[in-house]
Amino acid sequence: MTARLPPPPLNLTFREWPRAAVTVMRLAMRWRGLGGAHAGDGRPVMVLPGLFNSDRSNVALRAFLRRVGYDARGWGLGRNLGSRTIGAQADGLIARVAALAAEAGQPVTLIGVSLGGIMARLVAHRRPDLVREVITISSPYAAHPHATRVWRAFELFTGERVDDPHVTELAAEIVRPLPVPATAIWSASDGLVAGEACRGGDCADIEVRSGHLGVQLHPDVLMAVAGVLGDSLTDVIPAPAGTHSG
Repeated sequence: MTARLPPPPLNLTFREWPRAAVTVMRLAMRWRGLGGAHAGDGRPVMVLPGLFNSDRSNVALRAFLRRVGYDARGWGLGRNLGSRTIGAQADGLIARVAALAAEAGQPVTLIGVSLGGIMARLVAHRRPDLVREVITISSPYAAHPHATRVWRAFELFTGERVDDPHVTELAAEIVRPLPVPATAIWSASDGLVAGEACRGGDCADIEVRSGHLGVQLHPDVLMAVAGVLGDSLTDVIPAPAGTHSG
């Protein structure tokens, strides 16, 4: 059951756009110097965008991950409009993950931004055989949607109400402990979602100091993602059933 937390204070919400602009400037200044501590192993990584965003929002994150040695892909489903995009039972997204796992001959690392991270957790629950690990970035999976300043936008873009039985059932499933390794990257100073809503007891968590808008562009977030991937380089992961490597 998801917790009831208050949304972020309005003074943080009003700072979101200026902070996003600063984040972009920081990325521009630090881009050339960003890198992982260890070279990646080419594993498949799928990056899932946040609400109303598309793969374009994660271009820099994917470019960075490819630079440090991973096969980073977008989800290829267009704008994230919730169930309208991925299907009521996430079948459309699961099919994309399954296709990438079959192509690579191994499970996929899912990195989800905001709503994309919530969806990544759902896929990992439904098809753990397809998922190597999950990294969520500012994803408020551990609390009721009213712990955010964007729940009305969620209802507008997805056509679903946050208290609909279907949405409530999915939320209860998503918050359960994952059957695969998981890391939550979150910020206590997030102006759109409560920071505590973005982490739970089932996974490791990394705190960064960032707003919500453009969080996937923050240099500290990029380095945190690279660190998580680097820490698991020695893990031996079997190929998903029905796939062949070599």
